[in-house]
Amino acid sequence: EATGSFWDTGEFASSAYKLQIPHPPGAPLFVLMGRLFMAPFDPMNAATGINLMSALASGFTILFLFWSITHFARKIVQKDGALLTTDKIIGIMAAGVVGALAYTFSDSFWYSAVEAEVYALSSFFTAVVFWAMLKWDQAVAEEQEQGIKGHFTRADRWIILIFFMMGLSIGVHLLNILTIPAMVVIYYYRRYTATNWGTFFAFLIGCVITGLVQKAVIQWSIKGAGNMDILFVNSFGLPFFSGFAFFFVLLAVLIFFGMRIANKNNWNFLKLALWCFSFMLLGYSTYFTTLIRSNADTSVDMFNVDNPVSLVGYVSREQYGDWPILYGQDFTAEIIDSDVQETSIKSNGRYEKNGRKVSYIYAPQDKHLFPRMWDQSNDQGHADYYANWAGIAKDKDGAWERKPTVGENIKFAMSYQVNWMYWRYFMWNFAGKQNDVQGVNMDNVRDGNWKTGIGFYDNLRLGDQNRLPDSLKNNKANNSYFALPLILGLLGLIYHVKKDGKDALVVGLLFFFTGLAIVFYLNQAGNQPR
Repeated sequence: EATGSFWDTGEFASSAYKLQIPHPPGAPLFVLMGRLFMAPFDPMNAATGINLMSALASGFTILFLFWSITHFARKIVQKDGALLTTDKIIGIMAAGVVGALAYTFSDSFWYSAVEAEVYALSSFFTAVVFWAMLKWDQAVAEEQEQGIKGHFTRADRWIILIFFMMGLSIGVHLLNILTIPAMVVIYYYRRYTATNWGTFFAFLIGCVITGLVQKAVIQWSIKGAGNMDILFVNSFGLPFFSGFAFFFVLLAVLIFFGMRIANKNNWNFLKLALWCFSFMLLGYSTYFTTLIRSNADTSVDMFNVDNPVSLVGYVSREQYGDWPILYGQDFTAEIIDSDVQETSIKSNGRYEKNGRKVSYIYAPQDKHLFPRMWDQSNDQGHADYYANWAGIAKDKDGAWERKPTVGENIKFAMSYQVNWMYWRYFMWNFAGKQNDVQGVNMDNVRDGNWKTGIGFYDNLRLGDQNRLPDSLKNNKANNSYFALPLILGLLGLIYHVKKDGKDALVVGLLFFFTGLAIVFYLNQAGNQPR
């Protein structure tokens, strides 16, 4: 696009142009690649380069999506060993073209493809790793036909590549790791005799691996290196980064000996896990450039990440705080205590205490399962929004008259977080969009809703659309798809389940984890400025 959107695009463009440090948790690979694409352009047109990168990344995303769709279509056609005839090949190609182009022209994808944001490149990595897992599946199938069985065969190079790409993608956006559960199920179906319980446990293992990547690889590795740097600098009098470097050298030595032991004892799972871990860390190492550039004291230097300790808070997104997911407080909860942790900064040749990180402890009776109305902060009106939605008033002393029930939390999750903040966006892409005016209220039938273009149905949901002012009727974002992409998708889902339930489950897991699972994990407070 020719202008800067009123969000992160300007920051990312300026960060890429001078290799600077954007907001936590950063995007070092995006910044490096953005700089590469900006290099041929003069300063006045530099942003064109990063927009070009987004467009190219999006184009290749569609290519890998096409290959993934045709992979599944070919498996259905050849399930019983049938030969590929011309009409079957045309059907396979048509499925890939229709599916890929439906995504190409969807509202959200097209918008991300033409701006200086991380989502286009993130979508590219997501498409690549899922396609690579399908290539692994095909390679193992060919090995099994040749009588090659067992684990850690030549085909498993694809898995190592996948984890390397995931490590790289951490330097763009974390969405990529949500493909892991679906890929673990693919692994299980190919290497084992599938059962219902086996599928369930494969799914659980995929969730555990996702959690380990999120915590152990992304956060604990940096935190361990940061703590070791504090030890080396403050206790041993060594320079900054000495403990940080020692931590990763020690980790490399441990991985080396772990591989030797695994190879000696023929522990193939451990061997594969160590290779994957090593290559994921190698990809993740793009964050070292964040430390280097922050020490150059760039103009845009969010969080001042010039030392390993600051990098811990930067990568962990400490400035955004924590929120409950499955169990915790609601916005009326009583604070009974606080947990204080001291923070350190680089000062006078050592790490010195400079402040406190405070987290609140809430009354046990104010905690419950599935807390969705949780944010007590009213800086952005979140608590008042919950109260207005649930009809909770304050008494004369300013205290809340009652607490929201678990049922109200579930209802809020369904009506606001799922319907308003997810389903509405989903339907923009596959049914139609009313306009691009921000809708800030779920009862607002005029601004930012989804529609189909089918008059009687839209009028039932949103009122008589003919009574809208011309400015909204002629809004450039007023799109009517008549729900055709949605209908095609549902027909494809039914057909896929009928023809190949296993692969349909894999696609369903990918769809769930990159959609609704994010909604439940982020636990968005109302009212969001989006």
